[in-house]
Amino acid sequence: MAAAAAETRVFLEVRRRLQSALLILGEPKEGGVPLDVSVTPSSLQVKTPTGCTELRLPAEVRLAPSSCHGLRYVAGDGLHLRLQTQADFSPKLVSMFNQSSQAQECCTFYCQSCGEVIIRDRKLLRVLPLPSENWGALVGEWCCHPDPFANKPLHPQENDCFIGDTFVLVNLRSDLWQPRPELVPLETHCLSSENHFQLKPKANTKVICKRCKVMLGETMSSETTKFYMTEIIIQPSERNFPIIPRSRFVQSVIAQCLVELSSARSTFRFTVQGQDGKAYILLWLLNSDSLVIESLGSSKSIKKFPLLEDILEADSGSAWNAVKVLYQPCIKSRNQRWPF
Repeated sequence: MAAAAAETRVFLEVRRRLQSALLILGEPKEGGVPLDVSVTPSSLQVKTPTGCTELRLPAEVRLAPSSCHGLRYVAGDGLHLRLQTQADFSPKLVSMFNQSSQAQECCTFYCQSCGEVIIRDRKLLRVLPLPSENWGALVGEWCCHPDPFANKPLHPQENDCFIGDTFVLVNLRSDLWQPRPELVPLETHCLSSENHFQLKPKANTKVICKRCKVMLGETMSSETTKFYMTEIIIQPSERNFPIIPRSRFVQSVIAQCLVELSSARSTFRFTVQGQDGKAYILLWLLNSDSLVIESLGSSKSIKKFPLLEDILEADSGSAWNAVKVLYQPCIKSRNQRWPF
C-alpha cells in the first residue's frame, strides 16, 4: 500500500437512536488528490491514485450504501457525508463498580491509579443509592409535618455502601479498632485513650493513597469516608484488580455520570467544580448514543477512537461507545455559568 494511502483518515460516528451515521474522509496532506469512495454494508473503501485504504466494520454495524447524501467539503477536515445505518447493540460503558458492588459480597476497594488495596474483604450487606441533592427540599414540599430528616445527614451504617452521583460513602466503624495502613489521611485521625480514632478540630480530611499519593476521597465523620468514583474500583475479593488505562476509566466514569444524570433529571448542562466550589468546565451533553470508529494509516481493522490515548489492548472487533459533549473552559473568570 502506498504511503499516500496510509495517510487517509476515515472517521465514522454512528447514532444508534437515529440509525444514521456521519462519515468523514480526512484531507490528504498533499491536497487535491482525487478520492474514489466505495461504501458496502460491511466496509468502506477509499481509493487514491497511489493506493487503497479499506475499513471493515464490526458485524453489529451495517451501512445502507444507497442512502448516502449531504456530501460537502469542510476545509481542514475533509469530506463529510451522511448515510443510514443499523447498529444492533446497546452501549457498554466501563461501570464505576464493574457491576460488582452487590449486597452480600465480600469486596475489595482498590486505588484505580496504581492498584493499591484501600479496603480489603469488606462484606457489603446493603448497597443503596443516595437521593438527589435536592431531596431535603422535596421532603419539605410533600410532608405535612416538620421534616423528620432535617439536619440529619444520610450516613451509612456498618457494612453499608451508599452510592451518590460521583462518590460512595462507606462506614469504617469495624476498621477503627486497628491500624488502617490502606488509608492514609493527612492529619485526619489520632489515637485516643479509648483506642479509637477521633477527628482533630479543623483537620485536613483528605484520604490519600499511600503508594501513589493520589487523593482518593475525604472523611465525613469519625466513621464515614467518602470515596470519589474517578479514583477507586470496587471488585469482588476473589477477582484480580482490573488493569484499565487511567484516561479510559475517567472518561467512562464521567460519560456514565452524564448519561445517568441526564436520564434521571432531564438536564443536559453540567458544571465540573473543584473542592472549593470553583467551576472549571461547563459541559453540554449533545449525544449519548454514539458509536465511534476511526481508521488511520494502512490498518484494515477497526481502531477505537483515541479520545485521550490509543487503547491498544482493546478488542478491535467492536465500535467505541461514546458521548458527545460541547464544553467551555472556565479560565480567567470567563464562562462561570451557562448563558440563559
